[in-house]
Amino acid sequence: MIEDLSQEEWAEQLASDDNAVILDVRTDAEVSEGIIPNAIHIDFYKGQDFINEVEALDKSKNYYLYCRSGNRSGQACQIMEQLGFENAYNLEGGMLQWTGDIVDID
Repeated sequence: MIEDLSQEEWAEQLASDDNAVILDVRTDAEVSEGIIPNAIHIDFYKGQDFINEVEALDKSKNYYLYCRSGNRSGQACQIMEQLGFENAYNLEGGMLQWTGDIVDID
């Protein structure tokens, strides 16, 4: 299932999903401003490298994607669907509307 979820839906579903992986598809510069805890960072703008890195992920997991506004992560969800991922959820509104925890990346 590839789905756009509201901020509330995304956070609630993520919290109760023990098979979840959070994927941040923003740029390095954006990520340097803070990241959702435990997220994996793969920059959408890396093109083929992005596809290669995503392809290597475990397809049996449920992926929760976000970017700055929800646009790139929505496109990334569609790419993941084409690559054979069954469950990818896009955070509508992205980090611009995120009110949950943010941590500094090392």
